[in-house]
Amino acid sequence: MKLKKFDGNPVLSPNSANTWENLVVCNPAAWHEDGKFYLLYRAAGDDEDHLIHIGLAVSDDGFNFKRVQDKPVLSPTPDSFDAGSVEDPRVVKFGNEYYMTYAFRPYPPGQYWKYEYDEVKAPKHDEFAPLCLRENIGNTALAVSKDLIHFKKVGRLTEPSLDDRDVIFFPEKINGKYYMLHRPKNYVGEAYGTDYPAIWIKSSHDLMSWNVPSKLLLKGEQSWEVKVGGNTPPIKTDEGWLMIYHGVDDNFTYRIGACLLDLNDPTKILYRTQDFIMEPETEFEKNGLYKWGVVFPTGNVLVDDTLYVYYGASDQWCCVATANINELVAFIKENTAVKTQQNGFKKPEMVKI
Repeated sequence: MKLKKFDGNPVLSPNSANTWENLVVCNPAAWHEDGKFYLLYRAAGDDEDHLIHIGLAVSDDGFNFKRVQDKPVLSPTPDSFDAGSVEDPRVVKFGNEYYMTYAFRPYPPGQYWKYEYDEVKAPKHDEFAPLCLRENIGNTALAVSKDLIHFKKVGRLTEPSLDDRDVIFFPEKINGKYYMLHRPKNYVGEAYGTDYPAIWIKSSHDLMSWNVPSKLLLKGEQSWEVKVGGNTPPIKTDEGWLMIYHGVDDNFTYRIGACLLDLNDPTKILYRTQDFIMEPETEFEKNGLYKWGVVFPTGNVLVDDTLYVYYGASDQWCCVATANINELVAFIKENTAVKTQQNGFKKPEMVKI
């Protein structure tokens, strides 16, 4: 089973009228409330530094979106921890407030599509400077809002010297605790039980206090998912927490898989797809200006039995795909992957991660 892509994709494209979003709009967080769909999307212009912002668009049907305003709802704060970028948001709601995790850098990444894979620009510092400054490391922070327009930046969620992104909250407490998915890039090697970046999970009693041990949740097991990371906030179903994740193969192509986690203990995987459920196929997904072969969901909403999955295509457009939630859950259960450790599966080598 594959997610059904909207024939009218992309649902949002770069906007030449605004310099802060005239090159890129992608990787949107999504929310549905009172009959309206909201996208909090990553945006950037064609400036040399490639400063990254977050904009907001709204729709009545989930497919036709209009921008709410001509300025971002969240931007980098000059001379602060996130002065270079605010990007790849994910949003959940507790009580009357929206909690948005977002990736950031202390300096703008530069036009990274001109560099090596996964490389960004970093200004010169001497040996005494913190590693996050010397290498312009990507971290994750939290912002809170009552209306999805005005945000209060709360601060850093991840350790400064650790490249730790794809941070996603579960949308409700489980046995009195909050749960968070994350992808610490440097947690690789024998001590961590994985040769490539993977998805980790941990719990806490406070949304800003995550200085607790993490557990390895999911690592790459098929040839299409050597390196993996989380994508969208988990969706609660009768069969478990539906979690969508991405896999990157040795050609740096991004594909999407799915799994079901135990409702009472989300550190346990119940079922996991052996096959991907989405891959780059269209012109927008395969032939971007500077990054190709990428489908990257960051938002999903469930309306009745329809799951809307919003994703970035080639780091340049916002697109949507849908699925019947019951059919998708059934497919995950039927297509469960066999544990590769028991079957001698060997991963291909990646040139660089």
